[in-house]
Amino acid sequence: MNDKPTILRDISWLSFNHRVLQEAKDETLPLFERIKFLAIYSSNLDEFFRVRMANHRNLLRVGKKTKKELDISPKQTVRTIQRIVNRQQEEFGRIFEKKIIPELARHGIFLKRRLDLNEIEREYVESYFKENMLPYVQPVLLVKDMVRPFLNNAQLYLAIQMKGKANKKTYYAIVKIPSDHLPRFIELPSLDGTYNLIMLDDIVRHSVSWMFPGYDIEDTYSIKLTRDAELYIDDEFSGDLLTKIKNSLKRRHVGPASRFVYDRTMTDELKQYLEESFELDRFDILAEGRYHNNFDFFKFPTFGMTKLLNPVQEPLPYPQLEAADDFWAAIREEDHLLHFPYQDYESVVRFFEEAAKDPHVTHIKIVQYRVAKRSRIMKALMAAVKAGKQVNAFIEVKARFDEEANLNWGERLEQAGVQVNYSFPGVKVHSKLALVRRVEDGEERIYNYLSTGNFHEDTAKIYSDFGLFTADERLTNEVSRVFSFLESVQEPEEPFEHLMVGQFNLRRGLEDLIKYETREAKAGRPAAMTLKMNSLQDESMIDLLFKASQAGVKINLIIRGICCLIPGYKGVSENIHGISIVDRYLEHARVFHFHHRGEDLVYFSSADFMTRNLSHRIETTFPIYSPDLKAKVLNFLDIQLNDNTKARLLSDQQTNAYFRGGSNISRRSQEETYHTIKRELVQYELEQAEKEAEEAEKK
Repeated sequence: MNDKPTILRDISWLSFNHRVLQEAKDETLPLFERIKFLAIYSSNLDEFFRVRMANHRNLLRVGKKTKKELDISPKQTVRTIQRIVNRQQEEFGRIFEKKIIPELARHGIFLKRRLDLNEIEREYVESYFKENMLPYVQPVLLVKDMVRPFLNNAQLYLAIQMKGKANKKTYYAIVKIPSDHLPRFIELPSLDGTYNLIMLDDIVRHSVSWMFPGYDIEDTYSIKLTRDAELYIDDEFSGDLLTKIKNSLKRRHVGPASRFVYDRTMTDELKQYLEESFELDRFDILAEGRYHNNFDFFKFPTFGMTKLLNPVQEPLPYPQLEAADDFWAAIREEDHLLHFPYQDYESVVRFFEEAAKDPHVTHIKIVQYRVAKRSRIMKALMAAVKAGKQVNAFIEVKARFDEEANLNWGERLEQAGVQVNYSFPGVKVHSKLALVRRVEDGEERIYNYLSTGNFHEDTAKIYSDFGLFTADERLTNEVSRVFSFLESVQEPEEPFEHLMVGQFNLRRGLEDLIKYETREAKAGRPAAMTLKMNSLQDESMIDLLFKASQAGVKINLIIRGICCLIPGYKGVSENIHGISIVDRYLEHARVFHFHHRGEDLVYFSSADFMTRNLSHRIETTFPIYSPDLKAKVLNFLDIQLNDNTKARLLSDQQTNAYFRGGSNISRRSQEETYHTIKRELVQYELEQAEKEAEEAEKK
């Protein structure tokens, strides 16, 4: 890919995270929403270092022969990443110090440091420390050649530089900042009606002299160590995979360092001492500002100031299913499309709760990748077993950072009598499928729910996804075969014709659709596609898109995150237009539209164009057959392509410039999508009212 207009995967991801940071400095957003984007940026970056940067560090340690076989230089990549992250961290600091803090002050909210405290506040801080923090701070004097203390993963510490009062020698120590036990932001007493806060870090700073009475404190600097979060399973194909995963989870929190961050004002002497004490090398170390773990800004107190938050946007009801007298008849009559979080997730929950209590339902099946901590769906599955249904759940326990939660849910479901199947060796199961079997007039009828998002009631409020309810036998027969494969690991005897399924026909099916458009363009006929997804990285798919562009296919990309393809390069990708939308909701849906000689094929998918999705996962891509629903999806795509408020242009410059084309009127796709669905709801309610009036008149 080096001789083509492409960007390295992780460099592109950093560009995406910068788009998140851009939201924090967007002064058109309410203040607390901007603070929330600081938290999202920090949370994203922390995960990046725990996973991706840890991988690059491992590549640095491989032998010369292996390095020669790599397409990239690990050392150069790490340096580039560090340079970009340093630049972004400096921007983060400027946004917080120059924009956020003054804006907070204008609303009577003051974030105080220890030197700013008045006498009443000092007394409160000292009392708070003694009553709440003393058991947790764990002060440790660092002594060379002695056993070094263990730094917990992602835990905050203060590194202290001090001098002995008696001998005037320099000493170093560390103290834990107990943000794992206490709130990060502590409200101080106020006599003038303002809101005064102090961060937990600064309470510890104020108190270190009590912990080291024989020393003069010269300065304190915050530090944090992030550890490698990869589950290193030597062999997934032999032995008990479940046990291996459980054992790997136990080791995760003691894994090797992937990032050591420190206050950039730290003295060189202390930095060097810490490097030696904790056996760090220069690729492990990154400078940040005064505070770390800024994802704690998710919990920044709002003091009831709702005007500084986004206006509440209640999910819209979908009465066609939520209020249906006969839930199953409503699905038999027509397919139903829902778009979350604009519409309520209640229809999905009702799918399972209705099935659990319906005496005609015999089987319920589901794929669980990520699930809410408190889940009505999981409760419905357990209730269904009690009601005599056969319930099968496939649980992917290699869903990163949800492994433990999924194991716990698996145990609870098994105890309730659910038949649980777990991860396959070598692949992840990422499909978003559910099935209900119902006996109607002595015959079997299958109902499906297929989605681009997980069965997760919480993320359904903030992730933008599509879900489809259907009883169309073209789809239900093939979804049934997917579940049979997951339960038996026996390949289906018949090929998939309507679904594209990972490990079977997914990659080939998508390639064929792209090649079809390429042939059409070469023949001089109209050819176009719109591809909306989270990430585009797979080399062979990128090559096909380049060839399609060169043939004259008009390609629109809507990519939230990683986009290794650079649009707009003359002679290679000049027919490709790419945007990324970062706004109130996380764009999570995968939607593929192909012109296909005017047939307008539309697919939803659980898969991105990533090598891992197309080659190492069981994913499902499914067609939208209903002409009415297809038209709705195409309208939603058109709304996004015309976003000139929150869309950024994807380019090799990685400047994340806003797209300002199209209408002279400001168009913000997430707001426009909500109001489009609201208008449809109003129209439906009017039609229902007219029907009821007509029926009443007849009576």
